Amino acid sequence: MQKTPYDAVKHFSAVTWVSSTPNVLVVHSALPVQSVAELITLARAKPGELNYASSGTGASHHLAGELFKSMAGINIVRIAYKGAAQGLNDLIGGRVQLMFPTSVSVTPFLKSGQVRALAVTSAAPSALAPGLPTMAAAGLPGYESISIYGVFAPSGTPRPVVEKLNAEIVRVLSAPELKDRFFNIGTEPVGGSPDQLAATIRSEMLRMARVIKDAGIRSE
Repeated sequence: MQKTPYDAVKHFSAVTWVSSTPNVLVVHSALPVQSVAELITLARAKPGELNYASSGTGASHHLAGELFKSMAGINIVRIAYKGAAQGLNDLIGGRVQLMFPTSVSVTPFLKSGQVRALAVTSAAPSALAPGLPTMAAAGLPGYESISIYGVFAPSGTPRPVVEKLNAEIVRVLSAPELKDRFFNIGTEPVGGSPDQLAATIRSEMLRMARVIKDAGIRSE
Protein backbone atom coordinates (compact mmCIF):
# COMPACT_ATOMS: atom_id res chain seq x y z
CA MET A 1 0.00 0.00 0.00
CA GLN A 2 1.37 3.38 -0.99
CA LYS A 3 1.89 5.76 1.91
CA THR A 4 0.44 9.27 1.79
CA PRO A 5 3.26 11.85 1.71
CA TYR A 6 3.81 13.48 5.09
CA ASP A 7 2.89 17.16 5.21
CA ALA A 8 3.81 19.05 8.38
CA VAL A 9 1.19 21.73 7.68
CA LYS A 10 -1.75 19.89 6.11
CA HIS A 11 -1.73 16.91 8.47
CA PHE A 12 -1.90 18.88 11.72
CA SER A 13 -3.94 21.61 13.39
CA ALA A 14 -1.90 24.10 15.39
CA VAL A 15 -3.02 24.40 19.02
CA THR A 16 -0.51 26.42 21.05
CA TRP A 17 3.00 27.78 20.74
CA VAL A 18 4.45 26.34 23.95
CA SER A 19 7.96 27.76 24.08
CA SER A 20 10.94 28.93 22.07
CA THR A 21 14.66 28.45 22.54
CA PRO A 22 17.28 30.76 21.06
CA ASN A 23 20.89 29.91 20.40
CA VAL A 24 23.92 31.95 21.39
CA LEU A 25 26.78 32.83 19.07
CA VAL A 26 29.96 32.02 20.99
CA VAL A 27 33.59 32.09 19.93
CA HIS A 28 36.80 30.66 21.34
CA SER A 29 38.28 33.02 23.91
CA ALA A 30 41.45 33.51 21.87
CA LEU A 31 39.66 34.60 18.70
CA PRO A 32 40.42 38.34 18.29
CA VAL A 33 36.82 39.54 18.00
CA GLN A 34 34.53 41.23 20.49
CA SER A 35 31.38 41.60 18.39
CA VAL A 36 29.40 40.08 15.55
CA ALA A 37 30.59 42.85 13.23
CA GLU A 38 34.25 42.10 14.05
CA LEU A 39 33.66 38.37 13.49
CA ILE A 40 32.15 39.06 10.06
CA THR A 41 35.11 41.27 9.16
CA LEU A 42 37.56 38.55 10.23
CA ALA A 43 35.66 35.85 8.32
CA ARG A 44 35.65 37.96 5.16
CA ALA A 45 39.38 38.51 5.49
CA LYS A 46 39.98 34.76 5.94
CA PRO A 47 37.46 32.93 3.74
CA GLY A 48 37.26 29.22 4.53
CA GLU A 49 39.66 29.47 7.48
CA LEU A 50 37.15 29.71 10.34
CA ASN A 51 35.21 26.63 11.44
CA TYR A 52 31.92 26.38 13.28
CA ALA A 53 30.72 23.37 15.24
CA SER A 54 27.21 21.97 14.98
CA SER A 55 25.41 18.78 15.90
CA GLY A 56 22.64 17.14 13.92
CA THR A 57 22.00 17.94 10.28
CA GLY A 58 19.23 20.51 10.16
CA ALA A 59 19.27 21.07 13.92
CA SER A 60 19.21 24.56 15.44
CA HIS A 61 23.02 24.78 15.76
CA HIS A 62 23.37 23.92 12.09
CA LEU A 63 20.68 26.18 10.66
CA ALA A 64 21.77 29.11 12.82
CA GLY A 65 25.28 28.79 11.37
CA GLU A 66 24.11 28.48 7.77
CA LEU A 67 21.77 31.46 8.15
CA PHE A 68 24.71 33.44 9.56
CA LYS A 69 26.86 32.47 6.58
CA SER A 70 24.16 33.40 4.11
CA MET A 71 23.17 36.74 5.58
CA ALA A 72 26.74 37.85 6.34
CA GLY A 73 28.08 36.72 2.97
CA ILE A 74 30.95 34.79 4.53
CA ASN A 75 32.62 31.43 4.01
CA ILE A 76 32.97 29.53 7.28
CA VAL A 77 33.23 25.74 7.37
CA ARG A 78 30.84 23.52 9.26
CA ILE A 79 32.37 20.76 11.41
CA ALA A 80 29.64 18.22 12.23
CA TYR A 81 29.47 16.42 15.57
CA LYS A 82 27.21 13.68 16.89
CA GLY A 83 26.35 15.81 19.93
CA ALA A 84 26.57 19.41 21.10
CA ALA A 85 28.85 18.46 24.01
CA GLN A 86 31.51 17.20 21.60
CA GLY A 87 31.32 20.44 19.63
CA LEU A 88 31.66 22.51 22.79
CA ASN A 89 34.68 20.49 23.87
CA ASP A 90 36.42 21.24 20.58
CA LEU A 91 35.42 24.90 20.79
CA ILE A 92 36.93 25.14 24.27
CA GLY A 93 40.05 23.36 23.01
CA GLY A 94 40.38 25.78 20.09
CA ARG A 95 39.90 23.16 17.38
CA VAL A 96 36.88 25.12 16.09
CA GLN A 97 36.41 28.85 16.39
CA LEU A 98 32.67 29.39 16.84
CA MET A 99 29.37 27.70 17.58
CA PHE A 100 25.66 28.40 18.12
CA PRO A 101 24.80 26.35 21.25
CA THR A 102 21.82 26.86 23.55
CA SER A 103 22.34 29.20 26.48
CA VAL A 104 21.86 26.50 29.11
CA SER A 105 24.58 24.30 27.60
CA VAL A 106 27.20 27.03 27.30
CA THR A 107 26.65 29.12 30.45
CA PRO A 108 29.22 27.28 32.62
CA PHE A 109 31.92 27.86 30.00
CA LEU A 110 31.02 31.54 29.66
CA LYS A 111 31.42 32.00 33.40
CA SER A 112 34.84 30.34 33.31
CA GLY A 113 35.98 32.56 30.42
CA GLN A 114 36.71 29.61 28.12
CA VAL A 115 34.40 30.97 25.44
CA ARG A 116 33.01 34.42 24.66
CA ALA A 117 29.36 35.14 23.81
CA LEU A 118 28.68 37.72 21.10
CA ALA A 119 24.92 37.66 20.53
CA VAL A 120 21.66 35.77 20.92
CA THR A 121 19.81 34.47 17.86
CA SER A 122 16.27 35.49 18.85
CA ALA A 123 14.61 38.55 17.32
CA ALA A 124 14.35 40.23 20.72
CA PRO A 125 16.79 40.19 23.67
CA SER A 126 16.34 37.05 25.76
CA ALA A 127 16.26 36.59 29.51
CA LEU A 128 18.06 33.31 28.84
CA ALA A 129 21.09 35.31 27.66
CA PRO A 130 21.05 38.46 29.81
CA GLY A 131 23.08 41.39 28.53
CA LEU A 132 23.63 40.00 25.04
CA PRO A 133 22.51 41.90 21.96
CA THR A 134 20.51 40.16 19.27
CA MET A 135 22.25 39.15 16.06
CA ALA A 136 20.02 41.67 14.29
CA ALA A 137 21.09 44.53 16.54
CA ALA A 138 24.74 43.46 16.40
CA GLY A 139 25.12 43.74 12.65
CA LEU A 140 22.70 41.44 10.80
CA PRO A 141 19.29 43.14 10.53
CA GLY A 142 16.50 40.60 10.12
CA TYR A 143 18.48 37.67 11.53
CA GLU A 144 16.48 35.25 13.68
CA SER A 145 16.97 31.58 14.42
CA ILE A 146 15.06 29.84 17.22
CA SER A 147 13.67 26.43 18.03
CA ILE A 148 9.87 26.43 18.27
CA TYR A 149 8.00 23.95 20.46
CA GLY A 150 4.26 23.64 19.98
CA VAL A 151 1.24 21.46 20.58
CA PHE A 152 -0.63 20.16 17.53
CA ALA A 153 -3.75 18.08 16.98
CA PRO A 154 -4.68 15.93 13.96
CA SER A 155 -5.86 17.87 10.94
CA GLY A 156 -9.62 18.29 10.99
CA THR A 157 -9.91 18.51 14.78
CA PRO A 158 -13.05 20.61 15.46
CA ARG A 159 -12.20 24.26 16.10
CA PRO A 160 -13.97 24.35 19.50
CA VAL A 161 -11.77 21.48 20.67
CA VAL A 162 -8.63 23.26 19.43
CA GLU A 163 -9.67 26.49 21.17
CA LYS A 164 -10.44 24.66 24.43
CA LEU A 165 -7.03 22.97 24.40
CA ASN A 166 -5.37 26.28 23.58
CA ALA A 167 -7.07 28.11 26.45
CA GLU A 168 -6.07 25.45 28.99
CA ILE A 169 -2.44 25.24 27.82
CA VAL A 170 -2.06 29.04 27.77
CA ARG A 171 -3.48 29.18 31.30
CA VAL A 172 -0.93 26.64 32.53
CA LEU A 173 1.93 28.38 30.73
CA SER A 174 1.18 31.61 32.59
CA ALA A 175 1.80 30.01 36.00
CA PRO A 176 4.96 31.52 37.60
CA GLU A 177 6.27 28.15 38.78
CA LEU A 178 6.05 26.73 35.26
CA LYS A 179 7.82 29.75 33.81
CA ASP A 180 10.67 29.15 36.26
CA ARG A 181 10.89 25.47 35.33
CA PHE A 182 11.00 26.31 31.63
CA PHE A 183 13.67 28.93 32.22
CA ASN A 184 15.82 26.46 34.17
CA ILE A 185 15.88 24.05 31.21
CA GLY A 186 16.72 26.84 28.76
CA THR A 187 13.45 27.64 27.03
CA GLU A 188 10.93 30.49 27.28
CA PRO A 189 7.14 29.93 27.46
CA VAL A 190 5.15 31.73 24.76
CA GLY A 191 1.45 30.82 24.57
CA GLY A 192 -0.64 32.62 21.96
CA SER A 193 -3.42 31.60 19.62
CA PRO A 194 -3.61 28.61 17.27
CA ASP A 195 -3.52 30.98 14.29
CA GLN A 196 -0.34 32.61 15.58
CA LEU A 197 1.45 29.26 15.78
CA ALA A 198 0.18 28.14 12.37
CA ALA A 199 1.30 31.39 10.71
CA THR A 200 4.71 31.25 12.39
CA ILE A 201 5.30 27.65 11.31
CA ARG A 202 4.37 28.42 7.70
CA SER A 203 6.60 31.50 7.66
CA GLU A 204 9.56 29.69 9.22
CA MET A 205 9.27 26.74 6.85
CA LEU A 206 9.42 29.05 3.84
CA ARG A 207 12.24 31.15 5.25
CA MET A 208 14.44 28.28 6.35
CA ALA A 209 13.71 26.23 3.21
CA ARG A 210 15.70 28.80 1.26
CA VAL A 211 18.63 28.47 3.67
CA ILE A 212 18.48 24.66 3.49
CA LYS A 213 18.36 24.69 -0.32
CA ASP A 214 21.18 27.20 -0.71
CA ALA A 215 23.36 25.28 1.73
CA GLY A 216 22.63 21.94 0.05
CA ILE A 217 21.49 20.37 3.31
CA ARG A 218 20.18 16.81 2.97
CA SER A 219 18.64 14.53 5.58
CA GLU A 220 20.99 11.87 6.92
